[in-house]
Amino acid sequence: MRLPVLIALGLLPLSACSTVQEAMKGPDLAPVGYPAALAPMQQVVINPQDAPPPPASANSLWRAGARAFFIDQRARKVGDILTVQIDIDDSAKTQNTSTSQRASTMNAAVPHLLGLEGKVGRLLPPHNNFDPTNALETKTGSTNSGTGSVNRAEKISLTIAAVVSAVLPNGNLVIQGTQEVRTNAELRQLTVAGIVRPEDISSSNTIKHTQIAEARISYGGRGDISRVQKVPGLQSVVEKFQPF
Repeated sequence: MRLPVLIALGLLPLSACSTVQEAMKGPDLAPVGYPAALAPMQQVVINPQDAPPPPASANSLWRAGARAFFIDQRARKVGDILTVQIDIDDSAKTQNTSTSQRASTMNAAVPHLLGLEGKVGRLLPPHNNFDPTNALETKTGSTNSGTGSVNRAEKISLTIAAVVSAVLPNGNLVIQGTQEVRTNAELRQLTVAGIVRPEDISSSNTIKHTQIAEARISYGGRGDISRVQKVPGLQSVVEKFQPF
């Protein structure tokens, strides 16, 4: 165990800090881009004082700014909330096998070498019986065999409320939402982010995860149970950089 640890410590300066962080904490989600605008980690908060004044409602039965009755209840501007329905039931099974084999032979002869072929034999150890017509011979061979298989099944059924964090020039909405549930010392976190079309939002202000472009969905947790189930950090680094 001591040799792999020394090898890992020797390779650490040559690797990027992000690679070490990934080995210690696991992979991070890629940012949402469209193409360069990123969904912020913190939601945009609208100051009511900066909002435009409501239109005049003289001789009206409804309060100015009321969102009810004939008003479209679907999310359409920054700060609006919509419900995301996550229903993932995927499975994948692949199996690959590869075999390769290679052999090569080379013979080289120097029957005439500017008349020095006889002197070459005298330079070699005695009783070598040097033959210029069979001066060099090499043989190489290699064999490679590999197999791999993947059998994966995932099923997630969750619902989360997301907030519109940006409106793109073409009208599409950038959404992001996070839900945390803590039970004793264990915290479960669900995060969703992506880009949706306003016309894909249903009349009940909901949207399916399959209708989210650049979707980033994360479901995990942290706490005592997750820490016990996780591989120790030093062991993860050793296994990641171990050359054998």
